Amino acid sequence: MNDEVSNSPTSRILVTGGTGTLGRLVVPRLRGAGCDVRVLSRNSHQSEEGIEFVTGDLATDEGIEAAVEGTEIIVHCAGSNKGDEDKTRHLVRAASRGGTRHLVYISVVGADEIPLVSAIDRAMFGYFGSKLAAERAVADSGLPSTTLRATQFHDLIFTTVRQMAKLPVIPVPAGLRFQPVDTGEVAARLVELALGMPAGLVPDIAGPRVYEMAELVRGYLRATHKHRPILPVRLPGRAAAAFRAGRNLAPDRAVGHRTWEDFLAERLNAQPTITTSPGGA
Repeated sequence: MNDEVSNSPTSRILVTGGTGTLGRLVVPRLRGAGCDVRVLSRNSHQSEEGIEFVTGDLATDEGIEAAVEGTEIIVHCAGSNKGDEDKTRHLVRAASRGGTRHLVYISVVGADEIPLVSAIDRAMFGYFGSKLAAERAVADSGLPSTTLRATQFHDLIFTTVRQMAKLPVIPVPAGLRFQPVDTGEVAARLVELALGMPAGLVPDIAGPRVYEMAELVRGYLRATHKHRPILPVRLPGRAAAAFRAGRNLAPDRAVGHRTWEDFLAERLNAQPTITTSPGGA
């Protein structure tokens, strides 16, 4: 980790995706560090002390130059299942014109390890290619930058398995493994990086344990007192083969502390009681 701090606590920082899963945890941490924060969102929000909301759309490039103007640091948390490369190109173009002195980008472990050769590869795992293209847009921009790759967030896994558990029989990709990481731990690392010197591609951040997909599903079923048969399904394609080989994992960077079980206990206890469908539990 880089302990040298280059940016003053009063630096104005733009956070893209500041109302999303990751960004909404980054913003209060930056405020806690004494930073003035500007949040880019497609929807209007009421600004508050130390947090200015501006409206813009990275996909269309609308409002981006105005959002970047006057900011010294950008933490780029905005992301989606596709189009990240175009959104990032729009951002770096505006940042280059605006004189941004540090751009921090969050990517995904395995971005350069998951081959997207066929149409089926791109359909199922195109997200990785989009993230890699966005990484290259940042690196090629000439801006001082830092890129952090993280494994899948607990939140994403939770959303996925919750949807799967609605089926009477759950098809689970056979052999696929994940190393889910706590979103708050990633947010804390991003803030540390944003307040430090630009460092290029830094060591990955990953969760404390590797799980088979079936384990993650069973953990959710146990926690919600549901019973569903699980049907292993072998996915075709080279990207799926790379997943089975663990190219999306970072076992040597298991620096996270919060396990899937910890996450489930907290998330489900904070929710209303889940009612199973007929024939469920």
